[in-house]
Amino acid sequence: MPTTTPEHDERIAKMTFSSVYPHYVTKVEKKGRSKEELHQVINWLTGFDDNRLQRLIDEKVTFAAFFKQATLNPNARLITGVICGYRVEEIENPLTRQVRYLDKLVDELAKGKKMEKILRAG
Repeated sequence: MPTTTPEHDERIAKMTFSSVYPHYVTKVEKKGRSKEELHQVINWLTGFDDNRLQRLIDEKVTFAAFFKQATLNPNARLITGVICGYRVEEIENPLTRQVRYLDKLVDELAKGKKMEKILRAG
């Protein structure tokens, strides 16, 4: 598995959450899941409620700012596997790992995994 490069990590840090969010919504809705379920997953990972999430989208915050303001779920470390060609648990850059956690959760939601499995409830 490739490791991320500093350039890759910087590109992710500067990307805005609002530019990626519509793709998350489209991805899960195309697979029959709802925006509410997506928000539940984002809330679990970051602690952001719907209002806070909307504010962050409106402010066009970068992923760096997004995750700086997040309260990461302690069970986020249980998110493992490959996403975008990277093994999540082996990504050294903390921010890149957090973004890939989110990508992985969205992917699992779109693939029809049960919510309690996605939210690492046991």
